[in-house]
Formats: sequence, structure tokens, C-alpha cells
Amino acid sequence: MAARYTAEVLAGTITAGKWTRLACARQKRDMDRDWTDPSWPYVYQPAAVADVCTFIERLPHIEGKWQTPTITLEPPQIFLLACLFGWRQKADPTRRRFTVLYWEMGRKGAKSTLMAAIALYHLLEEGEVGAQVICGATTGDQARIVFTIAARMIRRSAWLRERGLIAFQHSITSADGTMKPINAKASTQDGLNPSCIILDESHAQTFELHDVVKSAQGARPNPLLLCPTTAGYDLLSVGYALRTTLTKVLDGVFHAEHLFGVIYALDDGDDWRDEATWRKANPLLGIAPLLDQVRRHCLDAQQTPGSEAEFRVKVCSEWQNAASTWLSMTAWDACADPALRLEQFLGEPCWIGGDLAQRDDLAAIALVFQRDDHLVAFVQCYLPALVVQIRSRTVPEYRLWKERGELVLTEGDWIDYGRIEADIREWAGQFQVRDICFDQYGSAQIAASLFNSGLPARMEPKSPRAFTDPMRELEGRVNRGRFRHDGNTCFRWQASNVVVTRGSDDSMVPKKEATMSPNKIDAIDALINAIGGYLRAQAATPEYGVLVVG
Repeated sequence: MAARYTAEVLAGTITAGKWTRLACARQKRDMDRDWTDPSWPYVYQPAAVADVCTFIERLPHIEGKWQTPTITLEPPQIFLLACLFGWRQKADPTRRRFTVLYWEMGRKGAKSTLMAAIALYHLLEEGEVGAQVICGATTGDQARIVFTIAARMIRRSAWLRERGLIAFQHSITSADGTMKPINAKASTQDGLNPSCIILDESHAQTFELHDVVKSAQGARPNPLLLCPTTAGYDLLSVGYALRTTLTKVLDGVFHAEHLFGVIYALDDGDDWRDEATWRKANPLLGIAPLLDQVRRHCLDAQQTPGSEAEFRVKVCSEWQNAASTWLSMTAWDACADPALRLEQFLGEPCWIGGDLAQRDDLAAIALVFQRDDHLVAFVQCYLPALVVQIRSRTVPEYRLWKERGELVLTEGDWIDYGRIEADIREWAGQFQVRDICFDQYGSAQIAASLFNSGLPARMEPKSPRAFTDPMRELEGRVNRGRFRHDGNTCFRWQASNVVVTRGSDDSMVPKKEATMSPNKIDAIDALINAIGGYLRAQAATPEYGVLVVG
């Protein structure tokens, strides 16, 4: 069933959005690799899929009217379970490959019911010694939703009680495990050792709660973090952070073999009023929710002031205030040339751009060269060594970039501006540096020092006047394949984070999706500054021609 669902989504037989198609494409690639690559450290076990599906389909419905007294899994649910439980670690098949799930879809799609079912399966079937399931949320009422569903399933199922499950008001116990709801305040108590964490409606979950329960899970050999959610309004929530990471995994920006997820959402440009698109965000449409209910909700959204946003967020899985990224990652990847090395450009004209950080944040320097009709760019990113661990809580790839040497780590917890200046001076001795342009913020001292020693250093404000032309130049070159970079993955990550503020005159300024977002764009700001210097040089170069009259 899961294989058929994957094939039908990829063939277009089932209406699905971009991220659902990419999740299915990932599953197909992994299945192909399982067959062809003996070094692949994971193995797909259909028996494990059958086991979890059989268990869940014995569980009762606990509300509403259904054709059968027990749950009947639908293809999208089977696909999720197949990926989450079917993939095992080859060295130890008792351990799952995936330890984190992000699952986004429209409201009333039976998310909480499936999470409760998975929790009961974990308690009884996964062999976790002293299993401890935590249903966590910011408020106690939200934390109790999944817990209450599981408790009602036990009370309606003699076979679960015969297996030793007992549902109390505030806890569920088994012969060797427990399940309980916990809110943000209670989560600070000692004694937590969860093997399975459910952060229901993770769009409303804070990192304060997430970090406490996740760190408490560190000793578990086969942990599980489940984050089902609708879309929401908080772009700094756990849910949106996981969504962002998952989209980058599906887009190939990151590799995260522990993270699985499916995003059911409308695509950019879809008309939210067109019911033909609703199934993209509601894969069980017609069952959960009912089509008539969604139709009425859509009509209300069109007729009632203020209701449109709620419909688009909760039915269409459209994050409020979320913006589309600026550059196409497909086009960006086509511009990559891993064979490029900075030393290949010794003695050539060079334009340098910089974006300097707050004292404890990322800083970036970009170097741009011209080769024939291409611009070639390299970036060097800097980060204080003592903040890597902190940044890695929300963006784990910082550790990978550190290992790859794509980050220069400076000592202490403050950025070392002296190291950055020394590197620029070294490059000035290796290349014909024509321009050094810094963003105005935090760069006055280093710009003055370089300028006073005879280097062409200057500052520009981050404004539409300064940024529009170089942004258009970069965008056009990336789309036409007239730009080259060395495939630096930290650089790629930052390119994928850029959104654009556009003025009424079509001017542009790059920005992060949210002011406090952990997804940085410093390297792209630095690149734009460098390209701005390049364009200034082209504009200053006179062109002569011959006019023949007669």
C-alpha cells in the first residue's frame, strides 16, 4: 500500500503538493538504494510495517461515526507508518532509522488519533525498557489531547487492558512503562527520561519545552520525537523550525538521516478557494475532514472579515507571514563546481564584500572574480567557537560545517574582527582587489583601518538603492547559469534562506524570513556587496566605438 501510494503521488494520479511529492521521491530513492547499495546502513523491513499497521487497526475509534468500530488506516497514514517504522538500522534492526517525525497537514485530519496509536504501540511493542511517553505542550489542556485519546482507547479495548495497560486520570501505565501529559512549567521538574515525546501542534510549541524534554531523552537507544501540526503564525516555533529543516532535507540542502516528515500543503500560486487544491493539505479529505465541512468553512472565510487567514492557515497549511525563498535552489545547484579553488585565481581582479556580525554571531566575507562571461564567488564564514553548540540546537548542520572547514572558528564567544581583517589583507596580497564593500552595521573600524592602509574599503547601507542592481545581477546570472560557486554547503544554506522585500518601484532588499530566525543570510549579503562593487567598476569603465557616417 505504501509503495502504491508513493508511485501514484509521483505519477500525479493522487493530487499532492510539492513537499509531499519530494517526500515520496525521497522514499523511492531510499528504496532503490536499499536494493543496490550494500554500504547503505539502513534496511527496509516490510514485516515491521505490517506489525505496526496491524496493531493500530485493532484500536477503536473514540469519537464520531465510522463504518467500522476500529481504525482503518488510509494510504497516506500507511505511507507515514511505513517510512517511520519500516526503515531500520542494519547494524541493529531493533532500532529505527528515523527518530524525529514532522507531520504537517490541515486541521481535523486525525493527527492526534494516529499519535495516540503510535504511543500505545511504543509502550507495548518497541521493547523499550522502562518506556516513558511524554505528551508535551505549552498548556495543560493541549498536552492532554493525545493522552486523553490514548486513555479512551484503553478503556474501550479489553485486549489492551489484558496486555497490562491501565488508564488513570493523569497517567497511563504498562507493565514496564508510563505515559503522561506534561506542560511547559512541569517540564522543568527532574526525573524525566522519555523514550517517546509527542509535541502535538508543534506550531505552538516553544524551544524552552522542546529543549528540556529532548535533552532528557539523550540516554535512550531508540528515541522518538513526534511533532504533528497544522500550519501556524509563529515563525520562531519548534514546528516552523522543523518544517524549515525538513524542506531543506527534501530539497537536498541538508542530509539528516534521523529526520522523516511529510508536509501536506497547498503550493505557491494555488487558489485557496479552489476545492481541487484542498486535498494537497488534507490527504484524508472526505473522511477527515468531511468535504462539506471544508466547503462551509471556505464560504465563511470569503464572507466574514478576518476569517480568510484562519482558513488558509488551518485548512490550507499556509503559514501566516511565511515568505517564499528568493533564489531557485535547482538553479543554484546547477552553478556549483566543486573543482573550483581560490588559489586558481591568484593575481586576478577581485571584488570583496563583507557582512560583519554582532559579537557572537555569524560573519561572512565574499570574494568575486570574473572569468569570461561568468562571475565566480567564494565565501568565508566566521563564528565564535564557543557558540557553535548553542547555534547547533536549532541548526545541527553547524557541527557538519565545522568538520568540513566551511566555518572558520575564532576563539572565545565573540567574533574575532582582527582575524577577518588579517584574512582580507592576505587576500589583498594575492589578488588585484578592486573594491572592498561592507554593510554599514558594525564595520566602521575595520573599513577605516583597511582604507587608511591604502586598500579600497568602503561602507554601504543595506538599502534598496545599494542592493537592487546587484541582486538583479545575481538573480539573472544564477537563472541563466552564468554564475559559479564551489558548492560550499553553508553558502547554499544561506542562499536558501533569503526572502525579498520588494518596493513599489520593484526595488529589492534581502532579508530573513523573521527577524529572530536562526536561518542566516550573511554570506548572501556579503556576496551582494561584492557584486555591487563589481557593477560599479563596470559602470566606471568607458566604452568606445566608431560611428561611420556616409
